[in-house]
Amino acid sequence: MRSKRSKSVALGAVGALLLTATSAGVASAASAGSGPGAVELGRHHQERGRLLSVTEVAALSPAQVQAAVVPFFGDTKRVHYAVTDYRITYSTIDPHGRPTTASGLVVLPTGAGSQLNVISYDHGTNPTRDAVASVTAGDGDREAVELFASAGYAGVAPDYLGLGTGPGDHPYMDLASEVTASQDMLTASRDLAGQHDARLNPRVLVTGFSQGGAAAMGFAHALQQGQAGGYWRLGAVAPMSGPYAVRTAEIPALLHNTLDPESEVLYISYWTVAMNRLYHLYDNPAEVFQQPYASIVEGLYDGDHSEQDILSALPGSPSALLTPQYIARLQHPSGALLNAMKQNDISCDWHPNVPTQIYAADGDKDVAFANAQQCQAQLATHGVQVKLVDVGDVDHNTSAELATPQVLAFFSEVEH
Repeated sequence: MRSKRSKSVALGAVGALLLTATSAGVASAASAGSGPGAVELGRHHQERGRLLSVTEVAALSPAQVQAAVVPFFGDTKRVHYAVTDYRITYSTIDPHGRPTTASGLVVLPTGAGSQLNVISYDHGTNPTRDAVASVTAGDGDREAVELFASAGYAGVAPDYLGLGTGPGDHPYMDLASEVTASQDMLTASRDLAGQHDARLNPRVLVTGFSQGGAAAMGFAHALQQGQAGGYWRLGAVAPMSGPYAVRTAEIPALLHNTLDPESEVLYISYWTVAMNRLYHLYDNPAEVFQQPYASIVEGLYDGDHSEQDILSALPGSPSALLTPQYIARLQHPSGALLNAMKQNDISCDWHPNVPTQIYAADGDKDVAFANAQQCQAQLATHGVQVKLVDVGDVDHNTSAELATPQVLAFFSEVEH
């Protein structure tokens, strides 16, 4: 769940929690794709995965890609091609199945041939609408996708609902809508590639970090089941530092004070506000948040506040933020709270039929290492033994910086 933007504040652990989508309306293609360089492609977008607008946001030479990725991932030796970055807007559905729109980043290599395999990348926790890869560079997420593309793949990265140019609130850690946004992004990306005389091959390699690690596992499962349409198929999956078990790994670590308290304040508040929008966890914020925070916390997650805005407005520990009654509920969840956890702690509850590896860091103080261990164990109950790669005694963001080049190497190996 973290955000690669700030190493001082690693966004993402309990954060794998959820904000929610009150996004009901369907934004027009014109508003979704406005701005210099935007190409409007259609206004009638009831069909899921329809490409609505395209905006070229960057074009980088191999040297420029190298300069962009080295601060995050070091000299990976896999930068080969120039790349072009596009922000797309496409039609999808909200958590209630209603039509809406979303945005994302597609990065295509130049000179890698007309047949491209796809790497789909799901990003980590992010409370700020404009701080996503399709809008902002320099946070690590865009650079990861550029690295994949420069290695010869088509890089596809959904912003999820309510972030980027998408309307409404972001349904944070809502696995179902993360999956549908990723599915429909893939379909729209295929149309974009066709406009540039490239064909996206059916084989999709899936990864993601933090919040995106769990999202990637859920999306990979949907691909294997053929839920993204008859064209696509899962090629491999390699999630990084995901919160796969909010109920049995992340929340217990938070309550036992084994994680970074400042980060956990952001994650648990983000998750609680988001889950309340979808599952109705409380009638009044004062039931779960102490004053004076109860009166302001929901407004902090409107997509317009930065991480630092949020952290400066909230206390330094979960015990100072949450009411004793809510802490007790988290320890022994029932009703709507238990349902919210159960509905989203299922990303590892399946049997991958493709090469699979899990990456995590035993030093992570944002997303407990137990998440990866429990994911590995859950997959084992389905009869598949998956390697868990421990990248070491490092923090949450560093785990992504170390794991991303390893994921790319893993994908390159299974492709040959």
